[in-house]
Amino acid sequence: MEITGWPKLTIAYRTDPAKVAELLPPGIEPGPTPEVQVGVYCIPVRDEPEYGISTKVSAVYDGIEGWYSLGMGIDQESAIFISQETNGQPKFPCRVHYFRMGDTVEARASHQGYTFMTFKGTTSNIEEGNGEDAEHNEWWIKSLRSVNNVENEFDFPPHVIRVQQISEVKSTEYLDGEMRLHESPWDPHTRYLPMEEQLWSKLTVSQHKARNISKMGALDPVAFWPHADVIGGSRWPGKNGGPVPVE
Repeated sequence: MEITGWPKLTIAYRTDPAKVAELLPPGIEPGPTPEVQVGVYCIPVRDEPEYGISTKVSAVYDGIEGWYSLGMGIDQESAIFISQETNGQPKFPCRVHYFRMGDTVEARASHQGYTFMTFKGTTSNIEEGNGEDAEHNEWWIKSLRSVNNVENEFDFPPHVIRVQQISEVKSTEYLDGEMRLHESPWDPHTRYLPMEEQLWSKLTVSQHKARNISKMGALDPVAFWPHADVIGGSRWPGKNGGPVPVE
């Protein structure tokens, strides 16, 4: 089946602004609204389909509004570690199911034996694009703690990576649906970004025109240290690479 041009499923919800502030490292500020976006997609990468799920929160860096990426679960191991090394992209292995059957759209994501997200919805109305280009900014973090794991020391200090993308929305199909976030120590949405209200869900077909990944400024390494230990390749708070125990 042809996978080029598959629409992206995006679900937005409102969370506790204090929770967002706790997750963001010093130097990156909360955005204008405490909005979380969960995106599910299937795109061709390295001549094969890649299924993925992303989680990001509204955030501002250097006066630029964008999105701080907490994790990108994908089913292609070859793209995970090279991305982490080169640009700090927070990828981790994840099993993603995503399909459309008639007017019904379904998705779910599983990691380390836990299904942490499920979605089911039906199409409602479709809107054609306005022909205008839009800019999307996303923030990643690239850093390497010291080989000897000395507190507050880095072999490569934390830097913000800016992902600037220009695209034109061709069509948007809104959905009547519900996303459920399930308890998971490895993908702790319910713990760190609990859903207070689902805002919308939609399928989007876009034409991507430009994408630039660039290294921005460094963050204070001492202030960043509490954010250095994460779960796997994500930016969820971790302990020795695994989940933080619930006290």
